[in-house]
Amino acid sequence: MSGNKNNSGKPNEAEHHGSKASATDVSGESKVFKNDPWYDSYAARADNMRASEIRALFATASRPDVVSLAGGMPYLDYLPFKELSELIAKMLVDKGDVAWQYGSAQGDPHLREDVLQIMALEGIKDVQPDDVVISNGSQNAIDLVTRIMCDPGDVVIAEAPNYVGALGVFSSFQVDVVNAQTDKDGLIPESFEETIKAQLAAGKKVKFLYTVPNFHNPAGVTMSVERRPRIIEIARKYHVLIVEDNPYGLLGFNGQTYPALRSMDAENVVYLSSFSKIIAPGMRIAWIVAPPGIRKKLILANEASILCPPNMSQMTITTYLDNFDWKNQISQYRGMYKKRCDTMDAALKEYLPYCSWNKPKGGFYIWLKIPEGLNSKEMLPRAITAKVAYVAGTGFYLDGSGTHHMRLSFCYPTPDKIKLGIQRLAGVMNNELKTAELFGTAKADADARRSSSSDKKD
Repeated sequence: MSGNKNNSGKPNEAEHHGSKASATDVSGESKVFKNDPWYDSYAARADNMRASEIRALFATASRPDVVSLAGGMPYLDYLPFKELSELIAKMLVDKGDVAWQYGSAQGDPHLREDVLQIMALEGIKDVQPDDVVISNGSQNAIDLVTRIMCDPGDVVIAEAPNYVGALGVFSSFQVDVVNAQTDKDGLIPESFEETIKAQLAAGKKVKFLYTVPNFHNPAGVTMSVERRPRIIEIARKYHVLIVEDNPYGLLGFNGQTYPALRSMDAENVVYLSSFSKIIAPGMRIAWIVAPPGIRKKLILANEASILCPPNMSQMTITTYLDNFDWKNQISQYRGMYKKRCDTMDAALKEYLPYCSWNKPKGGFYIWLKIPEGLNSKEMLPRAITAKVAYVAGTGFYLDGSGTHHMRLSFCYPTPDKIKLGIQRLAGVMNNELKTAELFGTAKADADARRSSSSDKKD
């Protein structure tokens, strides 16, 4: 990779833009290190790496004076840390030589057996421990699947909007991400099929569908039970693998679980799940269930990528699962997240009635549509100044779409903080609308806002 040189012998500034020798600012834009001596040495795929707009916000959003509605961090204060620490200490005394040693690339057999009871809650009951591969977090799982399935230029179909972590993986492997449309009932089967047909007609290879069917990140929607067999039928028809990413499946607010796609098809679905949302993300432990041929490749790819998932983290998870009522713990989480979701929904109705959203049935997120004339990415610095953070919708697309949306997370802040954050966000948005109205770009939305305010007074 070589860039044009100016008289100083250094690449032009325009050529630097987009290089991954960069830092990121609060908006997620690249700040290039202009004197990087390795600029001409990077692999072509390094140019496709993209910064996460969520990670770029962390330093700012973690300030104590900022109400962060940005990160999807689980609220961990409910965990029995004191009791757990005592059991971990005992585990280290009894099995420290194993916990601190290399392990299998497929993962700890004890943990692979433990995850069977979790999957059974969503109808996956035909799996044995040998069918499971442990990964170093779900991001690693997505990376492994993409690594063994996709060449540069291959197509992955994904729901629009997209999970930002998956986009980062797909970009790094130079995969073309093509969006199929969703509505309140999740992925639309007709859109899925038409997207496949259009890509095949263009001579492209469609390798898999990447779907987050339950309490989608960021859209918050859930694929209806009625649509699930149809999605599987379409995938079979065109020989398209389904990669089912399901970190939120046990976090339905009313205790409801949905049948996993993997429970309906063992041969055409790769199932991913994680302990990050139901226990703790710091352990970086997830798992994969795949058909035999794919599973064998995944184990080899895992060995090549990380050698083995960490024994210490795996044995910490098994210590927790074996000694605590984890089902009751998850039930407590459901109730807590439901309360926080209800608080955010009520605050949005009170302070931002001119916006629109679907109230989720579980998970962590509300996908908020803001008025025409506003841009969620451009507005973000003003929101940070007003001490509230969110994730701009543009972070969930590769093509710059999403300016009229933002993702709001209700999982981590307390209900009081959620209400305060929405109040602050409303103040920012109201000012933005006044400015937009002044320049004639948001008249219809301003009229709707005034009408809504009048209705409230009545």
